[in-house]
Amino acid sequence: MDVVLLAKAAVMGVVEGLTEFLPISSTGHLILAGALLGFDDEKAKVFDIAIQTGAILAVIIVYWQKLRSTLVALPTQEQAQRFALNVAIGFLPAIVLGLLLGKAIKAHLFTPGVVATTFILGGLVILWAERRQQSSVRIHDVDQMGARDALKVGLVQCLAMIPGTSRSGATIIGGMLLGLSRKAATDFSFYLAIPTLVGAGVYMLYKERALLSAQDLPLFGVGLLFSFLSAWVCVRWLLRYISSHSFTPFAWYRIVFGLLVLLTSSMGWVEWHG
Repeated sequence: MDVVLLAKAAVMGVVEGLTEFLPISSTGHLILAGALLGFDDEKAKVFDIAIQTGAILAVIIVYWQKLRSTLVALPTQEQAQRFALNVAIGFLPAIVLGLLLGKAIKAHLFTPGVVATTFILGGLVILWAERRQQSSVRIHDVDQMGARDALKVGLVQCLAMIPGTSRSGATIIGGMLLGLSRKAATDFSFYLAIPTLVGAGVYMLYKERALLSAQDLPLFGVGLLFSFLSAWVCVRWLLRYISSHSFTPFAWYRIVFGLLVLLTSSMGWVEWHG
């Protein structure tokens, strides 16, 4: 295996792990990083989706105590059953709309204009959400969520199918606008990421299995490892950060990144395609 290619896989893994759970769109950053590294062919697109599994493993480890206690209590405790049901309800819209609209979105919406617009609009929405009164918060913990709350967040998650939106950004900020506290919205976003990203990774690997061979195992292994390590650091940092900070810096970052998309596209430096 080419050492340079493995180094590129490591860089892409770090980009995925650092951006997957921040409200800044991992897809947009992977497109930019892939273009700069020359790592943007069809196999690279499968790689980008597959290494999300490494990032999800970091979430599972960070939240292991909650996940384990829920699984143990699932047969007997109503609270655990409600939590598991809420995650399933939140996950369902992504399955349905992903299967129905996935191809059309990749064919028509992966354009510089769409990516830049969603980055900038997402930044403005975050600024608006952070300026709302704290009195609008009615849910301070994920265990207080009902099925309707979970469904609403799940529907908002589907906005992330539009490139540049950010899955974590849609669920966290959407959850806050729906009445969840910053902590509750972030926690539920992480829980919802587990079935969503694992499902997307497994589906992509199966769908594009003809592109892959045993020789690709080191490439994917390196990407998964670095995705896991960087995501583990990022998730732990984010949970500490939100205890005393807002998402406003990420909003301004998104706006600047949106302008960067327009610049790199107009200069012909990056092809913003799916």
